[in-house]
Amino acid sequence: MANGKYVTYFRVSSRKQGKSGLGLEAQQSAAQVFLRGESWKTKVGEFVEVESGKRNSRPKLLEALALCRIYNATLIIAKLDRLARNVAFIANLMESGAEFVAIDMPTASKFTLHIMASVAEQEGDMIADRTKKALATARERGTMLGRRDGAIAAFSSIGFGRALAALLWMSIVLCAVVGTMRREAPFGAVLNHWDETAAYAALFALVSGFNQSVPA
Repeated sequence: MANGKYVTYFRVSSRKQGKSGLGLEAQQSAAQVFLRGESWKTKVGEFVEVESGKRNSRPKLLEALALCRIYNATLIIAKLDRLARNVAFIANLMESGAEFVAIDMPTASKFTLHIMASVAEQEGDMIADRTKKALATARERGTMLGRRDGAIAAFSSIGFGRALAALLWMSIVLCAVVGTMRREAPFGAVLNHWDETAAYAALFALVSGFNQSVPA
């Protein structure tokens, strides 16, 4: 803070958070309030990273630190756990001589930072454990996990039984429509060549494919 130059660094854990602004906006807002109340004058740069706090691979953080070294600036972070949830990572960063300030504890000593880094790492381990248990419970209940788009996502939200009933109902409606079209020109000439056996086979394949997509 001696020369008033600073670089802001914000981190979110997922691309969904990054796109929605969840977490990111809160960090940026805290930084704006903090910087107005201190003698910070020159903003050298701002970096946003989408990465887990437990991972040490941080290209954006490396860029931010490199910029700090070039301009003799201070790295500004909203919270210590936004920097990392890894004690060794933060300890090595402090030993390297990099100057950084966590807005939630701007006057913290190295001893305090080490303790809070340990707390952040423990919290990260607990979050990971809760997530694994929640996913395991969801699988046991037959919940479809992973990315789903379109009709599959809609069907999974109402349950397999109702989804199967909806598919069968749609097939009945389709057969009724096709039956009507067979009696109408010019559709009849075309649809008369449509093998009904093939139509029922296609419907069976559709239902079977959906059934296989739902975990046992």
